[in-house]
Parts: sequence; structure tokens; C-alpha cells
Amino acid sequence: MDAPPAGPASVPGGLPRRVHGGYALGSLATGAFGTVPGLLLLPYLTDTLGVAAGLAALLVLLPKAWDVLVNPVAGRISDRTRSRWGARRPYLLFAGLALALLFAAIFAAPFGAGGAGAAYAAVAFLATATAFAFFQVPYVAMPAELTDDYAERTRLMTWRIAVLALAILISGAVAPVVVTAGGEGLAGHRWMGLFVAMLIALGAVGAFLGTRTAPAGAVRDSEPSLRAQLAVAGRNRPFRALLTCFVVQSAGVATVLAGVNYFADQILRDPRTGATLLFASFVGPALLVMPLWTRVGARVGKLAALVAASLLFALGALALIAAPVLPAAAVYLVVALIGVGYAGQQVFALAMLPDCIAWDEARTGRRQAGVFTGIWTAGETLGLALGPGIYGLVLQLTGYVSSDTGTAAAQSDTARLGILLGFTVLPALLVAAALLLLRPYDLTPARLATAATQPDARVDQAVVVGDESR
Repeated sequence: MDAPPAGPASVPGGLPRRVHGGYALGSLATGAFGTVPGLLLLPYLTDTLGVAAGLAALLVLLPKAWDVLVNPVAGRISDRTRSRWGARRPYLLFAGLALALLFAAIFAAPFGAGGAGAAYAAVAFLATATAFAFFQVPYVAMPAELTDDYAERTRLMTWRIAVLALAILISGAVAPVVVTAGGEGLAGHRWMGLFVAMLIALGAVGAFLGTRTAPAGAVRDSEPSLRAQLAVAGRNRPFRALLTCFVVQSAGVATVLAGVNYFADQILRDPRTGATLLFASFVGPALLVMPLWTRVGARVGKLAALVAASLLFALGALALIAAPVLPAAAVYLVVALIGVGYAGQQVFALAMLPDCIAWDEARTGRRQAGVFTGIWTAGETLGLALGPGIYGLVLQLTGYVSSDTGTAAAQSDTARLGILLGFTVLPALLVAAALLLLRPYDLTPARLATAATQPDARVDQAVVVGDESR
């Protein structure tokens, strides 16, 4: 591709709404891929392909664990990309379209059920996860280059999380309906794969076109090697704290996603509509509370708002342990409370990430957004993979019985208890305990402004010797 000039500087204040909306469209792709495999892949393996729960958990975990290695590489490559479309946008289009095609392939099932079908699904999922890395990492890196304004990053993330919530609602609530309408089993999952693939393609193309007038940010030097870049990221104390918290919390959220179908089938006794209603209850309120969370963040700060949202999520999940004796309407109300907490978690964690990147750039004078977001998305991917893996292990330990009929088998009381605890107590503990990891995070607008005024030479020297005092 042709090398462009350095490009426009990032906007110091507000961004046009068309950029807000255009960038946010990419969350159709990230939301669909982040939701549907976590929601349907484990049940697809256990209840359609007949794979034992423990092995199914491993097949879901390993391809996403691969992304832990791929994501930082994708970030480094995008940092070094020079094109007439900027450093990030080419990946939105080409990796996004590859992601859509490969997602449909996961559920194509050319070998039917059994071991060969499970092996095919695992390999296809591995290829899809690789394509996702090359889409997600450049996409998440863009906000740090679109604006230098602390509050504007929160507004940008609010748009993105609103679309993300919509994508989760559409993909998570409609995908099970498509499976049912398509005839359940292998045929229903093939139709579902095509539906989600179209949603991913729409998000990728929409983000590519919608950000064509957005500022790309000036291209600056980065560290000469991936190892050096990872070392710099490791010395960014606020980033380390935020990342470790987010990984653990992502695992907690992913256990909820992994358990939706099992919870609807075995606890609510509503296999046809329960999963869809749970998703509507979880995501619907999130669309309504985004402006409220933005106001909360402006009043108390991003960190305090993240803590409040996390505790709301954890308390709601704990309350849900009473689901077997609650009326269905009460269960859905509690799930809505969890969804409100989840919305705040996502908004503020993703709004704090560009602050960590900006702080590093102010200290070092180097643009390394791709590496930071590569590490971030690798951690997020690991957390989202651990959730189904942990949930599948709980099912295995409590005696869950698999099926190759497309319909869940009858389960023992012990297995039903495992389904309940994995959906309630386990995610509550993960999300709440992760807050302890946030204690080193100390970035504020004043601290960021101070870092921005420091001479690059002093800061570079401090980074080389590992001084974290700045």
C-alpha cells in the first residue's frame, strides 16, 4: 500500500457524531464474536456433536488461548502498517470479512457429529480466532489516536458500548431462535452461523466506511522489537492493574454467557424461549443506562464508577442463586440488574484503557497503541475463553450428561446444582475479587496532564531503567 504522510493529529476536543457512530459499528463484529461462541459453542459441542463436557471445554479454551500469542503480534504489525487508509482501517475491512467467512465455517459441520466433527469445529474456531485478533486489536487501538481528550474517550466508549450491547442483544437473543427455526441440530446451527456471519460483515464494513474521515493520529516511532514493547507495557503500572482486573472479570462474565442455555434448560425449564428472554433481560436495560453511567463517571470518576458497576454485577449474580424458588419474572429482573452492572464495567474499563495508552505515550514519546491493545485483547480473549472452560469443568465434575441429538439429555440433581452455581456464585466471586487487583491504578486527568508536560528525554530514560515513579 502507498505510504501516506504522517496524517492529521488527533482531535483535541469533540469528535463528529458520524465518527462516533462509524467507529461504534465495529462492535457489531466484536459483540457477535464475543457472544455467540461463548453462548452456543459449548452447548453445540455437548448437546449436538456429543462431546463430553470436559473435552468440549478444552476445545473451546485452546483456540482462544492461541489468541494470547497472536494478539500482541497483530498489535505490533498494525503499529507498523503504513497505508493510504491509515494504520488500523485496512484490518477493519480485510480481517473483518475473513472473520465473517470463518465464523460461518465453524458451524458448517461437513463431517457431521462425533469426533471428526468436533475436531473440525475446533480447527475452524482456531482460524476464526486468528482473524478476530487482526480485526479486534487495530479496532481497539483506534480511540487512543482519535482524540487526546480525557472525557471524549468516555463519550466514544459510550457509543461503542451502546452498539456492543445492541450486538450482544441481537446475536445472543436471536441466534438461539435461528437455531430453533432452522430445525435444531446441525441444520439449525448452520443457519445460525450464516446469520452471525452477516452481522459481523455488516459491522466490519460499517466501521471501515464510517471512520474514513476520522483523524488517524500522527505516526511515531515505537520500540524496535516486540520484546521491548512488551517490556514497556509491563512497566506501565496502571495498565497492568487494569488489565489483570479486566481479565478476571471477563472470565466471570464469560461463565454467565456459557451457562445461559444450560440455565434456561435445566433451572428455568424453558428450553425454547428461556435463553432469548435471559439475553433480552441482560442486554436490554444496558442500552438504557449508558447515559446514566456516563453521568456517574463524570461525577465520581472512572475508577469509582467501575468499582460500583462491578459490585452491582456481583450482587445481582449472588441473588440469582435463589432462581429455583423465584418466579420467572423475578429471575429476569435480577438478570436485568446484572446487565446494568455489566454495561458499566465495559464502559469504564474500555474508557480507562486509552488513558493508560496516552500516559505511556506522554512518558515515552512513542506510539504503541497497537501493542497495548494487543496485550489487552489477548487478556480479554483469555478471560472469555476461561469462562466456558471453567463452566465446562464444573459440568464435568458435577456429572453433566452429553447428547448428540440436538436436545439436552435429562440431568441429575447434582448436575443441575453445578449449572446453577456456575451461573451465579462463580461469576459473582470472580467479578468482585478482581477489584482487589485495581489498587495500583492511579490515573486521573491531572496525572495525565502532568505526564504530557514532561520532556520526552527524561521520560525515555526513566522507562529504560524501569522507574515507575512518573
